[in-house]
Amino acid sequence: MSQHKVYVIGVGMTKFEKPGRREDWDYPDMARESGTKALADAGVSYDQIEQAYVGYVYGESTSGQRAVYELGLTGIPVFNVNNNCSTGSTALFLAAQAVRSGTVDCALALGFEKMQPGSLGATFTDREQPMLRHMDLLAQISEVKFPPAPWMFGAAGREHMEEHGSTPEHFAKIGEKNHRHSVNNPYAQFQDEYTLEQILDAPMIYEPLTRLQCSPTSDGSGAAVLAGEDFVDRHGLADQAIEIVGQAMTTDFESSFESRTAKDIIGYDMNVKASQAVYEQAGLAPEDFQVIELHDCFSANELLLYEALGLCEEGGAPDLIDAGDNTYGGRWVINPSGGLISKGHPLGATGLAQCAELTWQLRGDADRRQVDEVDACLQHNIGLGGAAVVTAYRRAVN
Repeated sequence: MSQHKVYVIGVGMTKFEKPGRREDWDYPDMARESGTKALADAGVSYDQIEQAYVGYVYGESTSGQRAVYELGLTGIPVFNVNNNCSTGSTALFLAAQAVRSGTVDCALALGFEKMQPGSLGATFTDREQPMLRHMDLLAQISEVKFPPAPWMFGAAGREHMEEHGSTPEHFAKIGEKNHRHSVNNPYAQFQDEYTLEQILDAPMIYEPLTRLQCSPTSDGSGAAVLAGEDFVDRHGLADQAIEIVGQAMTTDFESSFESRTAKDIIGYDMNVKASQAVYEQAGLAPEDFQVIELHDCFSANELLLYEALGLCEEGGAPDLIDAGDNTYGGRWVINPSGGLISKGHPLGATGLAQCAELTWQLRGDADRRQVDEVDACLQHNIGLGGAAVVTAYRRAVN
């Protein structure tokens, strides 16, 4: 089956905020802000959008329609997307799929979240929780601690410490790096720099994870306009277009449960398979990327992702961290935006904010966060329950 090239031609996002901090800021307002920015960046009007994929986790059915109605009322198909923390990148995946198949020439992916302060909780308590199987298995191999998210990722971090000798300092160094990066990101919820000692001395959430190594709940929105090659040519957009050269989504495998490891319960195998598929599609290897935005919901997940994405061999993440190969001056700049830990994590918007950051990096428009000589970028976003989405980007014109 022939496939069309897919390009990101416009991106936009709001500043991510502590839930409720901006008074009278509802999800339609967020969507209007990010969507208007993305359309303006693309230089297209909403009536040129043929389909919209709108992601959110916490909201009523058809909130996606209400969100994009702020941009226009053109009768196009609007698809509501919910895939836990990978919701935004799932909307991006679906929009890209529509363009790649030739179904549409131009599509919008938009994500938003209006969250409650504090730890994530269940919305519906009269039915089985989607992650019950994951949590039941983890309870068999680890002590049980609530809230669930830091327990699940913290248990995987402890497992790595036992098997490969990583230390609390290695996880804390990731938190220190991401907070330091966020100082230069005006869209970040937090823009404070901390010493390694401050990261280690912050309140313990689930050992080895302190509060400054955990992503917060956030309000915010992100958006991306995608188009095919003919659309880009007709509208003279090649100079700003960023090509999606590889993209894959995976869900849980039998190994997610049969291996009886904490790392597979939180998606390690999904991440490995998705990234390998993307490298094959793109004809690129991990060393060919300069900038990576990945899903650091907790520092433990970022450390494990270094290995899952093939940046180092299994067990090699501590050496990568100690060498400074995850920041400016090193082999890769990972999460120059500050990542989820500092930028914030409005679930439906996270994947599209990652897309925006990498688009800016490839265009050379990332201001004080700009990495030198960026040719290729990698994005990773995961939601437990589960879905991992990996995307590779390059400039349309080099």
